[in-house]
Amino acid sequence: MEVKIGIQMAARELVVDTGASAAEIEQALMAAVAENKLFVVTDSKGGTILVPGDKIAYVELDQTEPRRIGFGS
Repeated sequence: MEVKIGIQMAARELVVDTGASAAEIEQALMAAVAENKLFVVTDSKGGTILVPGDKIAYVELDQTEPRRIGFGS
């Protein structure tokens, strides 16, 4: 799943490809914003992204599968 994180006062958004479910991301986001803690997301390669909860402008979850290119099905 692709997660886009908009950060206040930043020109670009963070785009993270993660194996976490939408429910897991929502729970982590709600806890981070409510308690002014870090929003922690682990990407598909094992890296960790940390964003302060009070600096998050928006989070967009995209569960669609990317379009495939080529002749295979």
